[in-house]
Amino acid sequence: MATLFDNQAIERQGAGFAKRISTHLAAALVVFCLLQIFIVAKMGGSLVLHLGVIIAIGGFAIAARALEHRWQMLDHSGLSHAGLRLRFRRDLLQLWGTSLLGALLWVPVAIIFHALFG
Repeated sequence: MATLFDNQAIERQGAGFAKRISTHLAAALVVFCLLQIFIVAKMGGSLVLHLGVIIAIGGFAIAARALEHRWQMLDHSGLSHAGLRLRFRRDLLQLWGTSLLGALLWVPVAIIFHALFG
């Protein structure tokens, strides 16, 4: 009986991290999309750049799903709360860094595109 309650406590701790990472993934995807659309629109984006935005958003969504799956697996790994917290902070830093800086990569792409194709 004690093992049953211990397993439930571990699942609740991990589920908290998995749910929190899902929330951050959703917010980061929205921010990533909005930044990309705004930057490409301000740069006078053509149809080719808009298609690139669609491809970039699809790639981000696939990577986000992989990160979400990773956290579902970590839930069942039995790691300590401190170990999960460390991984969570590292993943959040990478997620938001990628979300914000990834959208800014359109600035040099748009400049080069306009220099080549006017």
